[in-house]
Amino acid sequence: MKKNKKTIHLIAAARPNFMKIAPLYHALRKKDWAEPEIIHTGQHYDLNMSDDFFNDLNLPEPHIHLGIGSGTHAEQTGRVMIAYEKILLNKRPNLTIVVGDVNSTLAATLAATKLGVKVAHLEAGLRAYDRSMPEEINRVVTDSLADILWTPSPDADENLKKEGISPDKIQRVGNIMIDSIEMLRPRIEKEPEWQKLKMKRNSYGLVTLHRPSNVDTVDKLKILCKALLQIAEKAPVVFPAHPRTMKNLKKFKLLNLIKSSPDILMISPLSYIPFMNLVFNCRFVITDSGGIQEETTYLGIPCLTVRPHTERPITITQGTNTLTKPEDLNKQVEAILTKKREKCKIKLWDGKTAKRIVGTLSSPLYK
Repeated sequence: MKKNKKTIHLIAAARPNFMKIAPLYHALRKKDWAEPEIIHTGQHYDLNMSDDFFNDLNLPEPHIHLGIGSGTHAEQTGRVMIAYEKILLNKRPNLTIVVGDVNSTLAATLAATKLGVKVAHLEAGLRAYDRSMPEEINRVVTDSLADILWTPSPDADENLKKEGISPDKIQRVGNIMIDSIEMLRPRIEKEPEWQKLKMKRNSYGLVTLHRPSNVDTVDKLKILCKALLQIAEKAPVVFPAHPRTMKNLKKFKLLNLIKSSPDILMISPLSYIPFMNLVFNCRFVITDSGGIQEETTYLGIPCLTVRPHTERPITITQGTNTLTKPEDLNKQVEAILTKKREKCKIKLWDGKTAKRIVGTLSSPLYK
């Protein structure tokens, strides 16, 4: 039986990628026709990518490390293409699965496609319609080349069709991050992070800010800091500070301003399980990240996203997410504190996405 197994490469570059491939890896491992292999490009060096992280996800060490490291967009993309091409020439898989929108996603897609290896894109069809975002370029090009496009929501399907992609390539499978939440829910709920920080359940805000557009200029960062001070007067704020944000708070001499409030608790970045424990038990989230817009929508937690656009508009139209400006944060938090939590209404965001993906790969179309 083993000689008939299909080798499937799962490409991952950073912690969020591993969160997305973990449920799929486990689902594929249960099939006698599949031999999934984890390819870690090493595009991002993450201190939280420790043995404990892989143990949390019940993942083995990656089968192959490309060891790319940091660099410019072109450098990272080029290095991943060169390194992954060598892997493909040495041992050709039956399918390469890429996830999300990092440089490694685009690079692996280019390398595989040019060698005639089929590519599937997990989380396909997301669009912010903002070409100033490098991730948007990666999304558009990857989707134009991939053979199989696994989408999380109806708007993603429509985006792909508008771009002229054949409906035959599009499979709506749901949101794989919800699978990760449900897979780790017992660990997340057992984690005592909110208690360790002496917070009250459903009474504090959680803040994550790291995008250059928000933290790289003194004027913008100062407005954000002042907004957080106002918000902290209404509800305590937990602020896991991204290294980039912390560096700029110090550079612009704003750190003491934040620390002047006894109700803003700045802490070091957290790994997934303790961070999600804080999300599970908070009243609202303020962020400029991507995935947490989906996680809060699923959990029914109000989320204020400090960005002009989002590639996840369904979190706004059917979820609990709101795009906002720094100067509007205070008023919006005031409104949130008077509302009750909502339930997720998005179909296929149910923790069964990996199972559906394996079902599509089992169909005659892809054999």
